[in-house]
Amino acid sequence: MNRGSKALLVLTLVSITGCGTINTVFRPDAVASKSLKDSRSHCGSVPRIYSGVMYGFCYLNSEPKPEKSAEDPTFGQRESSIFPIIAIEAIASGLADTLVLPYTVYRQSQDGSIEIYQ
Repeated sequence: MNRGSKALLVLTLVSITGCGTINTVFRPDAVASKSLKDSRSHCGSVPRIYSGVMYGFCYLNSEPKPEKSAEDPTFGQRESSIFPIIAIEAIASGLADTLVLPYTVYRQSQDGSIEIYQ
């Protein structure tokens, strides 16, 4: 990967980081609930405190998509190459969640966790 490609990748990642935090803090609860329901996550709820990080873990804990099978020659390739992006997303969501912590503590005490309706 050349220097320009790396810079573009970093810029793209910086522009989309904190996605879990955006979905759980700045958008209606129904958005996060529907997204996790559509991904067939096994989470029943997401606490508002550090909700972006938890949203990411719930998304990772969803059922695998049925399109790929072990016989597919590309099986596992995309999943292993996406790990650095997931790690960056988790760190960015953790930082963003820390910045909005006073607000999310208040919302947790007032509204409780974000329910994922199965």
